[in-house]
Amino acid sequence: MGVDAEHRKLVGRQKREPSPPDWSQATASEGRVSATSSDAPEILLERYLHQQIPLSAAMGARVRMATPERVQLTAPLAPNVNHNETVFGGSAAALATLSAWALLHLRIARAGLQARLVIQRSSMEYERPIPGDFDAVCRFSDELAWERFRTTLVRRGRARLTLSSYLAFDAQRMATFEGDFVGLL
Repeated sequence: MGVDAEHRKLVGRQKREPSPPDWSQATASEGRVSATSSDAPEILLERYLHQQIPLSAAMGARVRMATPERVQLTAPLAPNVNHNETVFGGSAAALATLSAWALLHLRIARAGLQARLVIQRSSMEYERPIPGDFDAVCRFSDELAWERFRTTLVRRGRARLTLSSYLAFDAQRMATFEGDFVGLL
């Protein structure tokens, strides 16, 4: 079965209506299952990203962790290299943006909402060049902000939330990202 057919089977939607997999069916206690399971949230999210955001596949982006509190993506240096043999700034910004987008996308899906999610504004601060494979980590712990976002989205059909993520290489923080995301019903 191809990715498109498998995705439609998982979510019960036509390809023209991209929708995330049913995350509630793919999770066990504490919102996470082993990545060896064919239903692991990491595998489902990675397939969804590669299908709906082709740049993620071209970058070699992989999902290491996908929970409502944390998304961790990783990407190899080779397809993201610049002329200095370090990570290209555009690739770094793309992976950081994607980690935050994916976290909010996952939370929206978990809430049972069918919202479109776009980035409105973003900024990156590069602390050091990244000389190898790198990770993007977005953590979410502000449940009050999430509840405001969710309530506003349901009530007004539009809501905004600011998320931060960081890029790491060899367990060291190399860059930080902040972005305003808008959900639209």
